[in-house]
Amino acid sequence: MQGIITFLKSFLSFSKKELNGVFLLVALIIIVLASPWVFKRLAKVPSYDFENFKREAESFKNASQLNLGDDVKLNITKIQYFKFDPNRISDSEWAQLGLSDKQIKVLRNYVNKGGKFFKKEDLKRIYSIPESQYQLLEPYIRIAEIKSERKFAREIAFSKAAHPNLKSQFPVIEINAADSVTLLKIRGIGPSFASRIIRFRNRLGGFYKLDQLQEVYGIDSIKFSQIKDQIRVDADLIQKINVNTATFEQFKKQPYLSYKQINALIQYRRQHGNFKTIDDLKKIVVLNEEIIRKIEPYFAF
Repeated sequence: MQGIITFLKSFLSFSKKELNGVFLLVALIIIVLASPWVFKRLAKVPSYDFENFKREAESFKNASQLNLGDDVKLNITKIQYFKFDPNRISDSEWAQLGLSDKQIKVLRNYVNKGGKFFKKEDLKRIYSIPESQYQLLEPYIRIAEIKSERKFAREIAFSKAAHPNLKSQFPVIEINAADSVTLLKIRGIGPSFASRIIRFRNRLGGFYKLDQLQEVYGIDSIKFSQIKDQIRVDADLIQKINVNTATFEQFKKQPYLSYKQINALIQYRRQHGNFKTIDDLKKIVVLNEEIIRKIEPYFAF
């Protein structure tokens, strides 16, 4: 028993240095355990006004909903369809019908340069108005008769019927050789139309039939009927493209061909050699019958 007590005393006894270490460890443990309580007592915990935050959040939510509602209302009420005459409508009324600023500018330029709408379909000729938008506008188009143009067209028709052997009182102009000054001699053609005709003619290489004039921007069916008896076409004056030697840049001037069709044409020529007749073009998939018929007068083999 005495031995056990001696063993325990030797095991549990500490030197002065060891005892100091134990006290230091105990002190550190106490400090660590007491630090949260001390920090809570000494530190100033900020208080949050959650009610104020809730009020601000609610205000922001209401503002967001209001803005969204306004936007939706604008989108819904932006387009307001009504009966209109495209020859007399104002820019603000075009906007009510849903047209963009760019579309309105194109229309205004067309009208300012003397362009007129004689029938509903003429609005489709404005390149900035897609077919889908025209279909929405078409039921509301009401065009008042433009007496001056129609009267002139009727006068020509009546004159021809009453006096079939009487020569026209207006000079007949050959369209492929005429310059802008000569084109002004045609009644119904002003400087703007003359400039457009020449630009389109230069891109084509010349006209091979009168109906092609209706492809000129602004020349609708009424305008065409007004001027057609004052014009003739000499197809021999057409400047043709050699389909076997022409470059991409030369083909690009031809308005009837797209870039895709030009590339296909050149690639086919490289792979299969020169074209011999117009029928060889039918082997190119992207060239349909309509396109081939249009470009045939302008290609030389």
